[in-house]
Amino acid sequence: MASTVTETRPGYGQLLRTPRAWTFLLPGFAARQPFAMLTISIVLLVQHTTGSYGAAGAVSAVTGVSMALFAPFVGKLADRFGQRAVLLPGVLVHSASGVALTVLALSGAPLWTLFVAAVPTGASTPQIGPMVRARWGAQLQGTPLAQTAAAFESVTDELTFVLGPLLATALCTGFDPAAGLLTEAGLTLVGGLLFAAQKSTQPQPSGAGGHARVRHDSALRVPGVRVLIVTFLGIGTVFGGMQVSLAAFTESIGRPGLNGVLYGTFAAGNMLSGVACGAIAWKITPQRRLLFGYVGLTLMAAGLWAAHSVPLLAGLGLLVGVCIAPALITGYTLVDSLVAPTARTEAFTWLTGAVALGQAAAVTVAGQLEDRFWDGAGFLVPLGGTVLALTVLLALRSRLTPKSSGRTVARGVGHRVPVTVD
Repeated sequence: MASTVTETRPGYGQLLRTPRAWTFLLPGFAARQPFAMLTISIVLLVQHTTGSYGAAGAVSAVTGVSMALFAPFVGKLADRFGQRAVLLPGVLVHSASGVALTVLALSGAPLWTLFVAAVPTGASTPQIGPMVRARWGAQLQGTPLAQTAAAFESVTDELTFVLGPLLATALCTGFDPAAGLLTEAGLTLVGGLLFAAQKSTQPQPSGAGGHARVRHDSALRVPGVRVLIVTFLGIGTVFGGMQVSLAAFTESIGRPGLNGVLYGTFAAGNMLSGVACGAIAWKITPQRRLLFGYVGLTLMAAGLWAAHSVPLLAGLGLLVGVCIAPALITGYTLVDSLVAPTARTEAFTWLTGAVALGQAAAVTVAGQLEDRFWDGAGFLVPLGGTVLALTVLLALRSRLTPKSSGRTVARGVGHRVPVTVD
């Protein structure tokens, strides 16, 4: 069966010719960039105004924790009442909070006021990526194109994590320290409102009436989802640790402009690997792909703290980026096969929230390490995070195998679908 699926697997071109797809893809792509811009924009702005990476990491961490805590709740509301009903107030609150945080930082306000502003900024971050995935699922459920869409969205997530920090870093270092966060707020407002306006493609909400009982079966009840949450927490520590540590390293050598170059190299490996992984029809199980990818990620992260030259950091950053993509893409594919369609948006928000929480923890710890110890000490954070996550993944990997039930049959291609889609 695997060879048959591989031969007939639809490509990206066919997927993108889906009627009305571009009506939500283009505004969705713009609106999901802020998710990847937010952390580094806050770090660079607050570090500039306070002179402390520890303070910058702490403010960013408050934002990330708020995002992680509220994201699944937002996903549940979107499943029940519709995406538009959640997005419209969300983008307004987020944009206003981001501007308020910027003004407070530039005016030299007390640090506690930045923490206060960071809470609504993170809590209201729109969960555009999961919402786009849910729209694909609503249109393509039960067709082979649904699996191609899962791979495509994973690649798009990779591009988001690549372009967002790059754009934020370029704006903050090349124009003004506040430019990154202000641009993030503007993109959220414009992209979010345009995305919410596409009412015809949003999934039918379950409502608060007859279907409400189904929503009680939370995605968090699935053991495999909990394992993936830990796995994505580890990936978040790589993003957060790299952002803070690369910024600190380039500043320590008197060449802050190289931050964008080094992060761009890391991002390039991530992006190219993501495109390749999304296009390959794999013949090994996604559980093994995730495990192999995570082992590689941990090994590459192990060398970062010992790198003290720009060429060496660039090379290691490239390899770390190459290893992140398989883990992220396979994780998203697995969770899509583990949970029921009625919990689709919530499930994906758990994973995006885990990345945000991992980033928040990483920027906090890495900032403290950079302030208190040697330049580059923050690179220990990606290593520690991936080692802990890999330990959990090795111990509980059996929980990532979907149970034989109506859930997988309902996806339309049988229980071995994930083997050949991403």
